[in-house]
Amino acid sequence: MASTTRIPKAELTGVYGAIVKRMSRRMFGEVAEPVEVAWHNRQIVDFSFTIGRKSKKWDRCDADLKSFAHMAVASLVGCSWCLDLGYFLAANEGLDLTKAREVPRWRESDVFTPLERDALEYAEAMSQTPPTVTDELSARLLDQLGAAALVELTAYIALANFYTRSNTALGIESQGFAAACQLQPLAEPTAR
Repeated sequence: MASTTRIPKAELTGVYGAIVKRMSRRMFGEVAEPVEVAWHNRQIVDFSFTIGRKSKKWDRCDADLKSFAHMAVASLVGCSWCLDLGYFLAANEGLDLTKAREVPRWRESDVFTPLERDALEYAEAMSQTPPTVTDELSARLLDQLGAAALVELTAYIALANFYTRSNTALGIESQGFAAACQLQPLAEPTAR
């Protein structure tokens, strides 16, 4: 699936480029477009990889909850690349695919628990400009998750905003990872 990005993709060169290509192809079947675009500024690539690796080690908040929250941000912001990747990773990491598929229309779906609904609402509220997080929503999440997990969820959603907004601004769109795995299409978001 070829797309046209706002900044042309760069050729990944050198030893580091060869390693990144090999790892990306092993994980996704092809080189990820955000990496090809960011390759113009290796400091950004290094930052993204470093923060991505470090955030994978965070373990105070449920990984499924964080994945659904990231997908909610992607759906709200309109990052088809992140939404596609999130669904693809959900399949590969054993998440509930029915839930992952329903994230774009979570308000109308009956598959989410009250905690998941609060996390999805929180992800969207954090992603608004200005943020619309309420004291009531924060208190519910604090009661359900505890302080450490809520701080982690908040940081994870902030990172999701970094990735989704960067990809969207750079014109990076879905590479069809989920379709390549023959997953059902994602639910269409409900107009707001």
